[in-house]
Formats: sequence, C-alpha cells, structure tokens
Amino acid sequence: MTSTRRMNQKRFPVKLFVTILIATAIDLLASIQISRWAYGWLPIPASSAAPYVDDLFSLEVGIGAFIFIGCVGFIIWSVLFNRAEKYDESDGLPIEGNTKLEIIWTVIPFFVVMALAFYSIHVNETLATLGPKQKYDVAINQAPEAVATLDVTREVGPIEVISRQWSWEFIYPSGVRSSELHLPLNLRANFLLSSKDVIHSFYIPAFRLKQDIIPGSVISYSLTPTKEGRFRLRDAMFSGAYFSQNQTDVIVESEENYDAWLTRTAKRPMVKGLSPGTTLYEKRLKEGDRGWATVAPAPPPLVNDPGNPEAPHDS
Repeated sequence: MTSTRRMNQKRFPVKLFVTILIATAIDLLASIQISRWAYGWLPIPASSAAPYVDDLFSLEVGIGAFIFIGCVGFIIWSVLFNRAEKYDESDGLPIEGNTKLEIIWTVIPFFVVMALAFYSIHVNETLATLGPKQKYDVAINQAPEAVATLDVTREVGPIEVISRQWSWEFIYPSGVRSSELHLPLNLRANFLLSSKDVIHSFYIPAFRLKQDIIPGSVISYSLTPTKEGRFRLRDAMFSGAYFSQNQTDVIVESEENYDAWLTRTAKRPMVKGLSPGTTLYEKRLKEGDRGWATVAPAPPPLVNDPGNPEAPHDS
C-alpha cells in the first residue's frame, strides 16, 4: 500500500502541464496581438528614426502584456477554482520557499532584462548614426557656426533653432527666418539648437525626437524626415508659466516645394513671429496681473514667415 501511494504521488501531472501549456500559448498570442496594436498608440512615424523606436516600444509592450496577462490570469484562475470555502477562516498550509521556483523566477527576468538592454543599446547605436548629436559649451552671445562641427553627411542646413520664453525661431542658411520649421522630404537636415534663456526641449513626437536645449551651449543634431505633412513641435521641458503653449509646426514637403518656399519667403518683409505666451501675458496684465509669479515673455522674434497657427496638423 505504501509503495503504491508513493508511485501515485510521483506521477507526472499531465492535465496540469497541458493546462499550463494552453494558458501560456493563449497568453503569448494575446501578447503578440497587443504588441502589434502598440504601433497604433504612437503618433504617425515621420522620420528615419521612428521605425526603430516603434519596434522597441512594441517589443516592450508585448513583454509587459505577457507578464501582466499571465499574472492576472493566474489570480483569476485561483479565485475561481482554488478559493476557500465561504466560512473557512483557517490559515493556509505552512509551505516554505521552493528553491527551484525561486531560481526560475530570478533567472528568467534576468535574461529578459538583459535582452531588452542589449536590444535598446543596438537601437541607440542605430539612432546615433541616423541623427548624430554633439554638444558644445559656448557663450550665449557667440555665433553657433564658429564653434559647432556640423554633420558632414547633411544635405540641408545647418538650420539654427533658437528657443525662448516662449517662442521658436528658425534661421536657414540663406538667411530666411520663420516661426514654423520647414524641411524637405527624405533629405538629411542638420540643426544647431540653442536657448536664449532657460532649459527648453525640442520635441517632435512624429520624428521620435526629444532633445533638451541647454542655455550657454549649442547642440548639433541631424535627422531625416520621411513623410510629408504638418507635425507638431512642442517644448517638453518646464520652462516657465507658458511653456505648454510654446508650440509650433514642422512642415515636411517635397524638395521642390521647400526650395520654392525659401525663394518666396526671402522676398517677404520682417514681421513679428508666433509667440503664444505674449498673448496670454497681455491678457493676464489686463485682468490685474494676478496669479502665479512669472516673467514677461521675450519679445516675439522678427521673421519672414510667421506661419499659420490655425492650420491643422497631422500629429
């Protein structure tokens, strides 16, 4: 009797194994589908760097979904099929730690994290070749061209990107100035990013680009737009009271249209550029200058093309 009982206890749990296998397969299929949906959660991809960032995001979402669904599924299964009786208030069995299980749930996350780390490093190295950047510490009143080594592979630029509280100004090699950034399609553009006051952030979600701009420095940065359209540029760094309004558009168009815009805009007189913070500050003064402490916005930059803030953007 004793030997028979021991043999029954050691019998391989086939039903449990099959159940776990089916549940894992369902979890895997659901996670793969969610990782595919994740591409749709992001803005329109509009630069050569976007697909690499999107693939990394999709992979991370898929792994997170697999772990989340597995944990929640196990909890639901336990509640439905292994719950205590209604009036059972006794303590659970005094089970001690399982060394094998502890090793498994330590080793598997380790390899998952290491795999994500190596893949992330690979993506970062790829992005470094698609959009190299270099920071140069200079005096604020010194010309950026005198200190910055430009991207030798650039096809457009350098375009000076000047950030202020709270407006953007773009200066092209021909001398044209604008409040909206114009770029030609499928050509590598180089920027010289600088700030006239505090820290700002050059953030274009459709390009998967976010670069902080540090006062007293010039940052050389390159990218290649791959989709025509009007995309949003935002100041993603808290830079004062009206930083959330420090937005403008990036217009990607064909090379012919870009060249025609430069030629046409160069003939226009200088006018005040976009400065949403100025309008809000004037409204504040009219209402008695009440509320949080803030500084007066910098005067709107003089530009050839102030742009159209009412135009709808794609992303």
